[in-house]
Amino acid sequence: MDRSERQNDPIESQRLALEGHQAQMWTALPGIVTGFNPVAMTVSVQPAVLGSVRDENGKSNSVQMPLLVDVPVVFVCGGGFSLTYPIKVGDEVLVVFASRCIDGWWQGGQPTPPPSGRMHDLSDGMAIIGPRSQATKLDPPVDTENVQLRTDDGQATLTMKPDYTIEAKNPQAGCRIGSDGIIKFSGAGISFAAKDGGATQAAVSGRMTVDELTSGHVDFNTHYHECPHGGNTSGPKS
Repeated sequence: MDRSERQNDPIESQRLALEGHQAQMWTALPGIVTGFNPVAMTVSVQPAVLGSVRDENGKSNSVQMPLLVDVPVVFVCGGGFSLTYPIKVGDEVLVVFASRCIDGWWQGGQPTPPPSGRMHDLSDGMAIIGPRSQATKLDPPVDTENVQLRTDDGQATLTMKPDYTIEAKNPQAGCRIGSDGIIKFSGAGISFAAKDGGATQAAVSGRMTVDELTSGHVDFNTHYHECPHGGNTSGPKS
């Protein structure tokens, strides 16, 4: 038996009653994804904080909390646009619990009376993907100067800089749209292909300088013409 249960202290009794009531008010919990439904846009989440129960002797024991199922996922969206990404088993989340039952809103997306009187309940959570424990922190770390969309390992990035420069790269290629208006590509090559395999076209307005140019299987670096009176022209000159 707990020591407080042996004393007739009304203040202590009130404190324990308030603590017991507060313990049933869920606000937010970190968790780990155990499943993802991309059609319903919901996840199953195992809370990452253990619960506590007392045995018949008053001893407190840690227990795993129940699995949270059909938890709506919060994706960044608005104005007809959505940013989506895959959610994998093992991803860390923060589940935020609504103060009232969300079932009516969840089904119809409109203001409705709550079908249940429950408050701050584990059944009314919404999952925010992305909080990271120290065990899953990004390496390399966050870019402190620029906005960046990246893979966790940093091998593929899309970076926007304060001077309006935009850079995209992966281990094999890169593209830089500079604030000076110059666009630079780096990689094994650039390929143009029309939709459905048809013919394609490209237009360049202004001057273009290339080291080598092949058109219709003709190498312009070594190309020559046949003269109408016999013989050939010499090759191209710089």
